[in-house]
Amino acid sequence: MNIRLQEILEGTEANYLLPFLWQQGEEEHVIRQEIARVNEAGIGAVCIEARPHPDFLGPKWWKDMDIILDEARSRGMKVWILDDDHFPTGHAAGKVTEAPEELQRLFLGERYIDTIGPAEGTSLLLDTLLMSGMRPTYSTTDYATGMNKLVSVIAVRRDPHDGTLLSESIDITDHAEDGILYWDIPEGYWRIFIVSENRSGGSKSQEDYLNPLDRDSVRILLDTVYEAFYERYKDEFGKTIAGFFSDEPGFYNDTATFDFESKPGKKGVVLPWSREMPALLEQALGEDYRKELYLLWYEAGERADHIRYTYMNIVSKLYAEHFCSQIGDWCRARGVEYIGHVLEDNNVHARLGSGAGHFYRSLWGQDMSGIDVVLWQIVPGFDELPFRMVPRETDSEFFHYGLAKLGVSLGHIDPKKQGRTMCEVYGAYGWAEGLKLMKWLTDHMLVRGVNYFVPHAFSQKKFPDPDCPPHMYASGENPQFRYYKGLNQYMNRISHLISGGRHVATAAVLYHAEAEWSGAAMYFHKPVKQLMQHQIDCDVLPVDALLDMASVINGKLHVTNEDYSCLIVPYAEALPAAMLRRLAEFAGQGLEIRFVDGLPARASEGVEDTAELSRLADNQSVQVVALGDLAEALLSDGYYDVKAGQYEPYLRNYHYVHDELDVFMFFNEHPYQTICTAIALPVQGELYAYDAFLNRLTLLSTRNGADGLEVELVLSPYESVLILHGPGIAGKAVPAIGQAESELVLGGEWNVSIAEAKQYPRFTEWGQLTSLHNMSRPDYLPRFSGTFRYETEFAWNKAASPAVIDLGGVHETAEVWINGSRAGVRICPPYRMEIEPGLLKQGTNRLVVEVTNTLVKRERDFLSAFAQQDPSGLLGPVRILS
Repeated sequence: MNIRLQEILEGTEANYLLPFLWQQGEEEHVIRQEIARVNEAGIGAVCIEARPHPDFLGPKWWKDMDIILDEARSRGMKVWILDDDHFPTGHAAGKVTEAPEELQRLFLGERYIDTIGPAEGTSLLLDTLLMSGMRPTYSTTDYATGMNKLVSVIAVRRDPHDGTLLSESIDITDHAEDGILYWDIPEGYWRIFIVSENRSGGSKSQEDYLNPLDRDSVRILLDTVYEAFYERYKDEFGKTIAGFFSDEPGFYNDTATFDFESKPGKKGVVLPWSREMPALLEQALGEDYRKELYLLWYEAGERADHIRYTYMNIVSKLYAEHFCSQIGDWCRARGVEYIGHVLEDNNVHARLGSGAGHFYRSLWGQDMSGIDVVLWQIVPGFDELPFRMVPRETDSEFFHYGLAKLGVSLGHIDPKKQGRTMCEVYGAYGWAEGLKLMKWLTDHMLVRGVNYFVPHAFSQKKFPDPDCPPHMYASGENPQFRYYKGLNQYMNRISHLISGGRHVATAAVLYHAEAEWSGAAMYFHKPVKQLMQHQIDCDVLPVDALLDMASVINGKLHVTNEDYSCLIVPYAEALPAAMLRRLAEFAGQGLEIRFVDGLPARASEGVEDTAELSRLADNQSVQVVALGDLAEALLSDGYYDVKAGQYEPYLRNYHYVHDELDVFMFFNEHPYQTICTAIALPVQGELYAYDAFLNRLTLLSTRNGADGLEVELVLSPYESVLILHGPGIAGKAVPAIGQAESELVLGGEWNVSIAEAKQYPRFTEWGQLTSLHNMSRPDYLPRFSGTFRYETEFAWNKAASPAVIDLGGVHETAEVWINGSRAGVRICPPYRMEIEPGLLKQGTNRLVVEVTNTLVKRERDFLSAFAQQDPSGLLGPVRILS
């Protein structure tokens, strides 16, 4: 038997959870008790976050950290540290404002003046237009003190009919003297662009942040926070202290902090800048590059696309080198790891604003890949229609089909990440979120390959803490906390099975960042969606990986430990010239390449690459496929690993391989519809279903089919299954219960009692029901949060035999006792559990069902107002199947 499966069955799997543990300056006993609650919930690590702490890096902070490390050591737990006094990372505990001016944030900005000629002897004031965002400066103070520095003054001719900017431009920077521009305006209409380096601008909430494009500026964070921890706890580095976590660092150059459309071309927004940028732009564009800087904001056809591509290519590389890689190298040199995530929301992962320019580059220096899901970004059933999250609507296709794929793909291809992808999860959904939704979100991530989790969050603040609930323990007020360990064990077991091996995927899809910077482009998640809805798994690969890490071996694309049978290129008007050459090479080596909706028309650098484009167009390994036909075309060509018997757009799948063990995971993502289909797997021999809640294996019934070994898959909403194939499993498996031949529907009276979290298990009688109803309806208990206890009796006339109890509708966790013996727990649909032989007896039997809802009925928080709420209690029908 594979060692990882054996470890799981023996209960010795590793820990894959590191929840946020918020620090706000609480007393010692509170800190120790909260860590105890974390550990008792089956978790072996914490990530310490100041939320905020009143004395970050001061005496009280270090006293609290001493307590945390002592308690963690005594429990064998690991400690991760969020690396700033508050999120997003980059404040450096307020020390940036004390640093020399050249280490503070720097931006590139523009203003313009419209003029008409001919006009001799004209002068124009520049001082007052050396800008900060779109806000004029009404004095010369900033200019005089060096806050803003003139870069260039360019006059561009305008069309006299519609005002369009024409190609003719004149560099008149040398005509500026002492803050005034002197210029004899030629005949016609001219727009004069004033481009400047600005010390002010960008998001007001991040105005005292470091410059992530400047190595020495990032060093302020290292010197202030990281070195302080190392000085005090270096003997714990690599032992109790596992590493550091950066939370949502980015450029934050837009006054609209969370405008996810912020990118070159957005007028009136300053752009990230650094002392290195002039030399790098000159190297890429030539010594006259200043003459074209205005194109970062204004349209002028392909030339503007070229300038914007070049700018984004440079700033995303500088961010990768100076921020992420510098911090990661510092950590690895001291025996700890560096993890975290950037903002990915609504495609900002390839943009500016709160983004970091390029998802893969922004995280390449870390030791795990990382993403986050908060604020109702992912909601069951809203995979196509937008959903109103806080504070805007979602691009639901990105969140459902793109986000996790970005993360796991990076985890698969970067060797230092060792196949590890972390997700910060559950945060800021409000008290409406319970274990049912948490389990759905967990499976959504697991079935895409996410194998580390940062649950958000444990708060030590006295309940109720209004900061981004839900909180797992909540001072003992969360009624579902006693079942939270079951979810954590489930996560650790599956994460252990999908770690340390190799992911199997048929296709690779090109990441769209460079294409978006260069012109019209299709999001990568558009083709990924088509593949996922047809159970064709894939990874998303950046241009950098295809240029530097990829090779074609026997007609397959090889990157690190991954092999792909084909490469999918979403529509791109332009791609980097080196990528076009690489694609032509791959096709020449026999790799099947599918361009979605058309071939590129040009190179991103603005050069005509007709030779490479012709080579691609003429190669038999290259085909152009319409987006809607992509999946069927791949299936027809045999590019699939598993195959469903029918179209199942909500069936998700993941295939992972260890030595002598294949792990297949399937998950029904539809919130209401059951999936019933045959699934063909590329293996031969016996198959086993693994229940990660019960930690149990059962033998599956199979048949040989045209596409492999077939098994019938029946998955209720919220249900997942792991199917295992490999030697040595048979001796650990138990027989599956056969199909039921009869059912008993329980009627009669139910005695109902209730208990809030802190009262449990001391119940108070509520009354009797002759039929089951929503207990949160207005005439029952609309503001009750806690546990409903249902008791009834029923007659059973059969001899001892296998049986199943199906509770029907439940909201939302259920625990069952039969004749005083515990039968089981379910935290999400389907609310079915096997009844062990001997629990049922002939004659009268006593049934107790405890159903626990969420705190939202009592704590009507702001975040819960963005989603529909479930009923409460046991709705039935309750059936016993035998």
